[in-house]
This record gives sequence, structure tokens and C-alpha cells, in this order.
Amino acid sequence: MGTPNANAARVFTTLCANSDSLRVAVLALDNGVTLVDAGCECTGSIEAGLLVARICMADLSSVKLSMAGPGAAWPTLVEVSTSQPLLSCLGCQYAGWNLQIEENSQSYNAMASGPGRIKANKENIIKEFGFTDAAGVATFVLEADALPPLGLTEKIAADCGINTEKLNIVVTPTGSLAGSVQIASRVVEVAMHKAHELKFPVDKILEGIGTTPLPPPIANDFITAMGRTNDAMLYAGRVHLFVNADSEQAEALANDLPSCNSKDYGKPFAELFKEVNYDFFRIDPYLFSPSMVTVSSLISGKSFSSGRINNDLLNKSFGL
Repeated sequence: MGTPNANAARVFTTLCANSDSLRVAVLALDNGVTLVDAGCECTGSIEAGLLVARICMADLSSVKLSMAGPGAAWPTLVEVSTSQPLLSCLGCQYAGWNLQIEENSQSYNAMASGPGRIKANKENIIKEFGFTDAAGVATFVLEADALPPLGLTEKIAADCGINTEKLNIVVTPTGSLAGSVQIASRVVEVAMHKAHELKFPVDKILEGIGTTPLPPPIANDFITAMGRTNDAMLYAGRVHLFVNADSEQAEALANDLPSCNSKDYGKPFAELFKEVNYDFFRIDPYLFSPSMVTVSSLISGKSFSSGRINNDLLNKSFGL
């Protein structure tokens, strides 16, 4: 296993090499940064989204599409599996670095994910687990509707301690084809983050497998697009975790993880977001969870499941 950023850089190179067929644009910025537009000023693609998801997770996972059974509310699923859930999900994929800059009287904001977060070492979660990466390159994925200004890319490189020529950035808008895939691929990461919030020792989670419906993108309506990507996981995301913990710990985790435990459960996310005047901090943080969870104890051999799929809310969110 290579370093996270070295792994991500290899997949980034594949994304760039196939830019035409994947409908993405590769831009060489004046300061030497390589930037891939995967949906801002180009169409992008689902296949590009699969590569972006692998970049986010430092290629420490399998990410693919599958078709749901005939009784499912939505036909297309994103499937993720990883044998390195702590590093790939919390160390790399989690969008934990909030980037902001004022340039030319304009404000730019984006959430950064990817293994470059380890190089930047700005977040408590990176420091808590002591993630490190000696690679001379850093790779990020930005969830944003516009390409970043030059000044922000220079700040990122400086924070990572690398030259700008060694910085790779992919931008995927929420409402784009690639954005829908890379957000749906976070289903295991959402479970890992919730487990961490619940004070479960996440280093005991040794395997993570998850599926979630692929949301239909909507390019010109950020709130609806964001709502759909959240609803996919909240109301139809399924996760199976294998833990090096006893039955009591496994059962407690299974019972506490699903989104239905939240006081804010029961409405399409876009409606809920509007009700709190678009203030994320007024939403119960425990809502952000998969809808169904199975936890298998590697000590006792027993498994525990809880939660439920809510096809009615999924259909309402997805416009069915």
C-alpha cells in the first residue's frame, strides 16, 4: 500500500488521461497547479465520478455501480467497500476542511476532501489519529459550483508544504453527474463519522461496505441537489461494518447509528434545511447517518441490524 496522496495521484493521472471520454476539462493554472473541472464549465460524467470517489478515498476502496432489485424505489446504486475504513474515510474522504478566500472583491467557499487533508494537517480528526503522509504531492476534491481562484490554490499548497506544481485539485459541483456519484460514495464515511461522534472506537472498525441510491443531479438548483444527495443516504443508504469488538459494543453501535434515531428524521432534507433558514448548525448532527446498519462482531461472530429504508421520502426527494 502506497501513501494516500501517492495513491490518489495515480488515479488523478488516469482521470486526466481520459478527460475527453469522461467529459472533464484539465487545466494547467499559471502557478503550476493541475486542476480538473468535473462539472462546473463542462458536463462531466458518472464514470468520472467513480474515479473522483477513488481519489477522495486515496484508492483504498472499491467504488462501483450496480442495479437494485425490482422492488427497490430507485434503480441505480453506488457500492463502496474498504478494508481501511479509518484511513480511507476519516483520514481522506471526509470533507472536513472549510476553505475560504476573498479575491478581487469576491468570496469563494468550498469544502475540501481527499488525502491532501493529511498533508495540510489542519483538522482535529487528522491530528487525533496521527495520520501522516510523506508523499511530495497533495490531491484534493472540492465540492463547489465554481473553479477556485489562483490565490486559494497557492494557500492550499503552502498549507501542505509543497510547491504548487505538486498540487492536484478536482472540482465537482453538488448538482453534477460526477458530484452525485462522489457524494453518494460517502455512505460508509457517514457511518464512520457518526460512529466517531458516538464515541465508538473507530479503529476497531476493520471493514466497511455500503450502498446508496445514485441521486439524479440537478445542475441549476443547489438546494434541491444537496437535498437529494443527503436523502439518498438518510433514507436509503445501507452499511455493513465488521468490528473487532464484542457483541455488546456491536449491538449498541448498530442500534445507535441509523438516521431514524434523529429528532429531525422524517422530511426531505431540502424542506428541513429551508425550515431552519439554511443554517446547518440548527440541524441535529445525528441525522447524518445511513438509514440501515448491520454490525458484525469479529469476536462473537454475531451480527446486529437496525434502521429502515424509507422509499416514500426517497421518491418525494428524487421527484418520482
